[in-house]
Amino acid sequence: MPDSSHPPLLCRQKENIAFLTLNRPDVLNALDRPLLLALKKELENIADNLDIRAVVISGAGDRAFSAGADIKYLNTSSPLQVRELARLAISVTRRIENLSKISVALINGFALGGGLELAESCMFRIAVHSARLGHPEVRIGAVAGWGGTTRLPRLIGKSRAAEMLLTGKQVTAEKALQMGLIHRVVDPQNLTEEGEALLKEILRNSSVAVNLTWEAMQRGLDLSMEESTRLGADCFGLVASSEDFREGTKAFLSKRQAHFRGR
Repeated sequence: MPDSSHPPLLCRQKENIAFLTLNRPDVLNALDRPLLLALKKELENIADNLDIRAVVISGAGDRAFSAGADIKYLNTSSPLQVRELARLAISVTRRIENLSKISVALINGFALGGGLELAESCMFRIAVHSARLGHPEVRIGAVAGWGGTTRLPRLIGKSRAAEMLLTGKQVTAEKALQMGLIHRVVDPQNLTEEGEALLKEILRNSSVAVNLTWEAMQRGLDLSMEESTRLGADCFGLVASSEDFREGTKAFLSKRQAHFRGR
C-alpha cells in the first residue's frame, strides 16, 4: 500500500485547470501499479467535472517527468502481471486522449519508456532544455508496449520512430522539437508558465469546437482520406448546431470578441 503521507500522485485545481504531479521523485517518478491506479481514478474524476477544461501532467522534482515503468517490478513479475500492468497503463493513456479536455505534459527532465508514452498521449508536450526523451525498452529486452509503437510513428513518422524504438537512444529536447515530438523548449523556471499560457490561449476558444476538432483529428487518423474528410465535414455540421457557433459567427460579423459558453 502506498504511504498516505507521500501519495504517488499530487492533485490540485487552479481555476479551470487540473494539475496532476507524478510524485515518486526518489525513483525518477517511475510508473508502478499504485501510481497508474491513482492516475486512472483522478482522470475519471476530471472527466466528470464540468468545471475542469484542461489537464497538466508533470513530474515531481527537477530530474524527471518519468523514467518509465518500474523495472524492479517488471523483473520480478510474471508475464501475466506484466501484461496486466501494460493494459492498466494503456487504459490511462487512452483516457487522457479521450478526456474531452485539453492536456499538456510538462517535461522537466527524463521522459523515458512508459513515461514518454504517457506524455505522448497528451495533446501537447513542453520540455526544458535539459530534458532527454527516449524509448530504451529494447535495451532491456522489452517492447514499447504501452502505446509507443502506435503513437510515436503517428507523431514523428515511421522512419524516425523506428530509429528511436529500435536503437533505444535518447534525444535532446532540441532534437525532439525538430522531430515534432514536443511543441516547445523552455527554461526550467518558465515551464509551468508556458504550459498555462498555451492552455489559456486554447481555452479562449469554444470548447465545443475544440473538442470536435480533436475528435476529428484522432478518429480521422484511423480512416481513409475520404472517410476522414467526411468526418471533418460531419463535425463541421455538428458544431453548427451549437450556441457557440452562432455566437462566434455573429461576433465575427459584428467585429467584436466572441463570448463562448461551451454549448
